[in-house]
Amino acid sequence: MPKNMNTPGHSRLTKLNKLTKQHKIALAGVATLGAAALAFSAVPGDAGTTTNDAASTAKVAYSTEPIKGVKASVTDQLAGASVKTEAIQAKADAKAKAAKAKADAAAKKKAAAEAAAKKKAEAARKAKKAASRSSQRVKIQPVAATTYADNLNGWINHALAIMKQKGIPGSYNGLYKNIMRESSGNPSAVNGWDVNAVNGTPSIGLLQVIQPTFNAYHVSGTSTSIYDPVANITAAANYAADRYGSIDNVNSAY
Repeated sequence: MPKNMNTPGHSRLTKLNKLTKQHKIALAGVATLGAAALAFSAVPGDAGTTTNDAASTAKVAYSTEPIKGVKASVTDQLAGASVKTEAIQAKADAKAKAAKAKADAAAKKKAAAEAAAKKKAEAARKAKKAASRSSQRVKIQPVAATTYADNLNGWINHALAIMKQKGIPGSYNGLYKNIMRESSGNPSAVNGWDVNAVNGTPSIGLLQVIQPTFNAYHVSGTSTSIYDPVANITAAANYAADRYGSIDNVNSAY
């Protein structure tokens, strides 16, 4: 006959069967920890110290090995960065040098252009000035010399033109009346009887001038011959202007 299910042994079995899966896992963990504790207690008293020292030494050895490699890598990186920086700087310097060379070339070209323009302007100015001088020379070219008739009228007019240039006063009428009185218009007339002739210096020409007077009052640009009509008139008019103020003021022998 089966045992009574209400006995104490049956009751505990039933309770154990009722343990959940989680309770079993927890119990297994406790058992494991207990075994570990037993194993640890079997280790000699100085084992913990030995283990700790070994671990400490392993850590120091581990920490020293990679540093060399890391340091070399950083140095290489810095060296590479330096080379790159130098390359960038060299490129910038080359660019700056090229820009300066270009600017210098442009400045030289501009200076050359300005110099050429200045030279051209100066040449144009000189050419204009030369043309102006040439034009002025054309404008002031002397008019063809006036020709005078070879007679009393022509001689008087020619003498008046020279007298005007030299600033010697006198008029056509003043010259004409004195010529007619002195020589009747004969340029070769010679007075051989007056006091001048007696003294050896006869009066000669249209206005009967003695040689010393002619020489003293001769007008430059005229003939040096006392018999020349124009030279005789201008010398006599020059003498009369000096002594009487003008030939027009002479109404008798002078």
